Amino acid sequence: MLEPLLREELGPLTVRFTSRPGEGTPLCQEALAAGAQLVLAIGGDGTASEVAAGFLRSGQAAQDGPSFGLLPCGTGGDFRRSLDLPTRIRQAARAVALARPRPIDAGRLDYTGPDGRPATTYFINIASFGIGGLVDQLVNRSSKWLGGRATFLAASVRASLRYRNARVRLQLDQQPPQELRIYNVAVANGRYFGGGMQVAPEAALDDGLFDVVVLGDLSFPEALRLAGPIYRGTHLGRPKVSTARARQVHAEPLDSGEEVLLDVDGETPGRLPATFSLLPAALRIKH
Repeated sequence: MLEPLLREELGPLTVRFTSRPGEGTPLCQEALAAGAQLVLAIGGDGTASEVAAGFLRSGQAAQDGPSFGLLPCGTGGDFRRSLDLPTRIRQAARAVALARPRPIDAGRLDYTGPDGRPATTYFINIASFGIGGLVDQLVNRSSKWLGGRATFLAASVRASLRYRNARVRLQLDQQPPQELRIYNVAVANGRYFGGGMQVAPEAALDDGLFDVVVLGDLSFPEALRLAGPIYRGTHLGRPKVSTARARQVHAEPLDSGEEVLLDVDGETPGRLPATFSLLPAALRIKH
């Protein structure tokens, strides 16, 4: 039903549907190989990340290559918030049609897969570790009928009751490693995650740096009290919250056998150890 609307706003287009998680990446690569100059993701943060990964795996130059775009239609909608995209599909399509492309940064993540083997993926919004991975698991197993914000908030409360703060070794660029007990660490390209939480309010998609926001050894009551400020983006500088900027972040668990899960644009691909590397001006986007 969306095709006639999209053709009105965007002109001729070819539509492809994903049938399983991860399929957005090869479908994007196929479109680029066929000469597409604009590839649009229609969906939420996970779909947007998959399609963007197709560009990054294809090695398309952000300066003069084809463009990526997002028409938001999903649970979280956090990358849409960082782009300040309209929520209605027609308005978002019109914005894409009229926009001039601009380069934005992306992230490469080298991590440990569920089977213990090394793996690589990409992200365009936020990757985190700690409670975020558990929240993603709960959200992706739920019906999501409550909508994005309520679904993530309910999952966050449930996860807080089960989660034990992890001990990790964290290194930013070439600085000395730190040993920390953490509730969650966000490696942020965009500003929002978790269905509208403004965890990195000072992050910019095109500044060539990650904003690294560390939520430290929070108790359950402290985490609940911090929820409102995080949604408003007023939590920076509060006790047990620290921030930094970096181009590369490495993290590993201090306790052998401890599983510290990853949250990567709303999905849970694996766990620490992991290295997050910034790819400056890696993606050309219309919005």
